[in-house]
Amino acid sequence: MDTKMKNTVKKVIPVTGMNCAACAVSVQSMAAAQEGVVNASVNFAAQTLQVEYDPEKINPGYLQKVIQSIGYDLIVDEDNAAEQQAAYQQREYAKLRRYTIFAAILAVPAVLVGMFFMDIPYGNYIMWALTTPVLFVFGRRFFVNAIKQARHRKANMDTLVALSTGIAYLLSVFNTLFPEFWHSRGLHAHVYFEAAAVVIVFIMLGRLLEERARANTGSAIKKLMGLQPKTVWLIRQDNEIQVPIEQVQVNDIILVRPGEKIPVDGELVQGESYVDESMVSGEPLPVLKQKGDQVFAGTINQKGSFRFRAQKVGGETLLAQIIAMVREAQGSKAPVQRLVDKIAGIFVPVVVGISIITFIAWVVLGGENGLTQGILAMVTVLVIACPCALGLATPTAIMVGMGKGAAQGILIKDAESLELAYKVDAIILDKTGTITEGKPAVKDIIWNSVLIIKDMSPESILLGIEQQSEHPLAAAVVNYLREEHVNAAPVADFESITGQGVKASANGKIYRIGNETMMKSAGVEIAGTLQGVADQWKSEASTVVYFSQDQQLLAIIAIADRIKPSSAEAVAILEKMGVEVYMLTGDNKETARAIAKQAGIKHYQAETLPSEKAAFARRLQEEGKVVAMVGDGINDSQALAQADVSIAMGKGSDIAMDVARMTLISSDLAQIPRALRLSGQTVRAIRQNLFWAFIYNLIGIPVAAGVLYPVNGFLLNPMIAGAAMALSSVSVVANSLRLKYVK
Repeated sequence: MDTKMKNTVKKVIPVTGMNCAACAVSVQSMAAAQEGVVNASVNFAAQTLQVEYDPEKINPGYLQKVIQSIGYDLIVDEDNAAEQQAAYQQREYAKLRRYTIFAAILAVPAVLVGMFFMDIPYGNYIMWALTTPVLFVFGRRFFVNAIKQARHRKANMDTLVALSTGIAYLLSVFNTLFPEFWHSRGLHAHVYFEAAAVVIVFIMLGRLLEERARANTGSAIKKLMGLQPKTVWLIRQDNEIQVPIEQVQVNDIILVRPGEKIPVDGELVQGESYVDESMVSGEPLPVLKQKGDQVFAGTINQKGSFRFRAQKVGGETLLAQIIAMVREAQGSKAPVQRLVDKIAGIFVPVVVGISIITFIAWVVLGGENGLTQGILAMVTVLVIACPCALGLATPTAIMVGMGKGAAQGILIKDAESLELAYKVDAIILDKTGTITEGKPAVKDIIWNSVLIIKDMSPESILLGIEQQSEHPLAAAVVNYLREEHVNAAPVADFESITGQGVKASANGKIYRIGNETMMKSAGVEIAGTLQGVADQWKSEASTVVYFSQDQQLLAIIAIADRIKPSSAEAVAILEKMGVEVYMLTGDNKETARAIAKQAGIKHYQAETLPSEKAAFARRLQEEGKVVAMVGDGINDSQALAQADVSIAMGKGSDIAMDVARMTLISSDLAQIPRALRLSGQTVRAIRQNLFWAFIYNLIGIPVAAGVLYPVNGFLLNPMIAGAAMALSSVSVVANSLRLKYVK
């Protein structure tokens, strides 16, 4: 790998001042053009710049100055960037709302004079006086930003607005001061003060509605951030001290009272209570938490009080990771958005070109009123061709889809996965922890009643040996015996034999706990009846553990990893959706066969290595299938990376969740069909948005240019064009928000 690539830094930086899709393109192209920037991507809806750069060549501070030069700004303060952006947006919204109201108050009388009282004395001068502050006080931003863009040979929505209203205003001023210029040519000196004012008002109103709607699309982030309390109670030297959450450090002891939110991740050290973990698991029933149990930030304590030791704080908590994943996802771009960005980048110059051609055509072909109508048509084209609807079409749908997924416990890291998931026609499932609970438990123990151990119970000896073993199966036996209130017997000479089991001595006897291979190598005879039971257990997906004294069998133990209650139903739903379900596991054939049967899975492979899982996914892809991989362990990471759509279980390994592009917080397979349906709903919303955005411009621009005038004498008014432009943006955002309520 190139050394420069190794040292690059990736950051998501909030952007302020963007009002349209072309604004986003300007910021993106300016950032990407700087030396040291490897990659730059701006998301208009999320108002963020995702940038990868070489810190030896460029820093965020310099990048901020570059972006400021074209009329926008970056929030480079990492500590509270989100809060700063939210505060900025609130201020700007309040300011925009205030300016819109004042502009409308001035525009309304201008329209009344222009439409009904044109002949009153000094009518033109009254409209001039009313319109000037609308354009150059309340609408000043359009002209300032347009000039900044022009300095860098760029154009955006502000360019269109400034050109259209500026030309209409200047023409009106000329016609007011020099009406005889037109009168001498037999034409009436029309003024368009009211049109310019109303266009500004409509565009400001549209942006006001957009800002409000866009704030709603980010509500998922706000709700998640609201799950974490601002202050916590620390226990220091037996005193309770209330401190801001930012001051909490690892190993701090924290007190949680009834009804309070748990501030960070940790381990309970004193007390017990029931905790509402629906944020993590999606399950409504509270979970009993006792000493040694894990608690997570954002979950809610119920009735009891307890103390816990902080283990993960700040950005390391589960809640912080969820927020980061949602924010990153909402700021990512779907593949279709890359095409939209290219269109938006060339759209404004093309529209300016069309407006000029429209003007020339009217002057040449329009007869005696050609000049006036040409200017009117040019202004209308510039107004109606706003690319905002086009720019909002994809990101707003993506943001709402991500937010809805997060609310359902489905965390989606990037827009590409969300866009692709509905196409999945093959799903590979890991067994342990994915289909099954991943927690081996003793299903049954059958003792050989013929044998009697003097002085010590066989259960005590079994517990004494197994509690020294680190094997997961041993843990299952220990848990079972402790629940039966068995006391451990002292044992000596403990030894672990790789691939077979363990052995130890007690009371002058040698005891072995392990598989059938261990028993045979030790010369332990397995009675026919017990062997038959063992074979039956194996066929039912249980692992059989043998317990012997010297060469005599004491007991056989069935240990099983139970399938999750929802697994079979989820598989059935997926197959109804036309998705082929495969199970790949490293377990033996008998267990794989039994689990597959219980879950209703027709295709499975046993004794599969991690590399073989990835190869299997690749083989399905070569057959033309869109493959999803679902896993929870480090052993699944290769296959997760290979798959088109990768899904990790939230209770699995950190590595699996890092590699996967989706995470199911509850580790419930029933979430997978929901994720696929959400993908389909989001893609449909994107297509609907793009259709209406394109149709709007395809119809609006020719009508604005005057193609209907030769047919029926219709020429679109700039005021109506401004209203239609605002409505198109709002309708696209509203259609995206509709996703929230789609089942």
